[in-house]
Amino acid sequence: MGLKEKSSDLRRRMRNALKGGGDKAIEKQKAIGKLTARERILAIVDTKSFYEYDLFVEHAAKDFDMDKKYLPGDGVITGTGTINGHPVCIYAQDFTVAGGSLGWMHAKKITKIMDHALKLKVPLIGINDSGGARIQEGVNSLAGYGEIFFRNTLASGVIPQISVILGPCAGGAVYSPALTDFVFVVDKISKMFITGPEVIKTVIGEDISMEELGGARVHCETTGNAHFYAESEEMCFSQIKQLVSYIPWNNARKAERFPKKPPKTRQYKLDDILPSDPKHPYDVRDVIRAICDDSEFLESQELFAQNIVVGFARIDGQSVGIVANQPLVMAGVLDVDSSDKAARFIRYCDAFNIPLVTLVDLPGYLPGVDQEHAGVIRHGAKVLYAYSEATVPKITVILRKAYGGGYIAMCSHHLRADFVFAWPLAEIAVMGPEGAANIIFRKEIMSAEKPDKVREQKVEEYRAKFANPYVAAAFGYIDAVIEPDETRKMLIHALDISAEKKISMPPKKHGIPPF
Repeated sequence: MGLKEKSSDLRRRMRNALKGGGDKAIEKQKAIGKLTARERILAIVDTKSFYEYDLFVEHAAKDFDMDKKYLPGDGVITGTGTINGHPVCIYAQDFTVAGGSLGWMHAKKITKIMDHALKLKVPLIGINDSGGARIQEGVNSLAGYGEIFFRNTLASGVIPQISVILGPCAGGAVYSPALTDFVFVVDKISKMFITGPEVIKTVIGEDISMEELGGARVHCETTGNAHFYAESEEMCFSQIKQLVSYIPWNNARKAERFPKKPPKTRQYKLDDILPSDPKHPYDVRDVIRAICDDSEFLESQELFAQNIVVGFARIDGQSVGIVANQPLVMAGVLDVDSSDKAARFIRYCDAFNIPLVTLVDLPGYLPGVDQEHAGVIRHGAKVLYAYSEATVPKITVILRKAYGGGYIAMCSHHLRADFVFAWPLAEIAVMGPEGAANIIFRKEIMSAEKPDKVREQKVEEYRAKFANPYVAAAFGYIDAVIEPDETRKMLIHALDISAEKKISMPPKKHGIPPF
């Protein structure tokens, strides 16, 4: 057989493999609003940049008549491409082929592209759309998952790992996304759970739909397992491209610098954002947009633990991670969920050389029996640990309130912030003036003829003496008290001057965070 015949045979084999599960399976996929695996990859990477590998891999199962079945590509597509010109490794499970079920060779294709990503030091994107382990392959399917989980852990903090849930992701399969950096979900399409509705009904007699159990909104609002929520696959792919622009290829690099752009100050004016009454809330995202380039902010976990805001922005063209208390929700307190959310984001930024900007306005940690019993001590300590451990540039701006343990936890100088700035209306104290006055002046208030009037006087006395930035500034805990409209200028200066920051930590295998 000559070259022409060999080439013709190659093209025939490729056509068969590229059909996936066939026309009927593809039609079924499209009917429920889902793109095919290859369409998904091509929608994420730059045009004509995708190169597929292992197209001709086949399963090796023999039991249950599997030796008679042809599964093109063994139900997963792997390859490399570029996003905005930067290389990525990518794989997508193909639900049209045996429901995207994971067998040994399916897993080998995934682990091979994972090894490529780690070796080449480029981001890894995994698109999950699978019925789970291929039962016919027994323990080999479980072995495949284990090999994937191990590599997720090896790659953690070395290369960015992004999981996209575009269909079912059940049982052991969910642990790979849980081990990655960011999880993207799409409304009405994404489903994640350990045990499905039928098992739950059998075991505990509870009726629940797949959407209620593990739909996109559940994981964005309730569990916090997902970081980005989209209403369509196209919107999801746009979010992925946006995220990749803010982060570096690997932990030895810094994120790409973009041309600087001023904020949209006509729309976001710092002097107009904070209310004159210190008890009134405001949206801290308006403050973020008032100080970052082009007022663009990519928020992560937007729907979960909304009393804290985390996400990426640029200041003077440089990527930064923003951590900010949200006075609009629960007065911006730290609690179990917001502590977890903040700590994980802080550690991600530190691992990938992204400077941290912290905006502080909180009355402290959330009190209450529920929080104490939920482990707020352990969870709250995660924030302290993450900030203390972080060696990237750390810049803090105290906007309004910083009370008690919350003041320390939100990247104070005591946790080695490089710069701490405060606005003139900032109140830094052990607790709020009302609570402090009630404790310190309790006897005077209780014995007075007009307790309410004396209490009011003592609150103002305490506020004037302690609830301001100048006491902390006098001890050097605040580097500068600044006008709000100076914030961006001071942040740019602080980022520039700390760009080459180097810190040596005590030698150790690793620390032991309060997981």
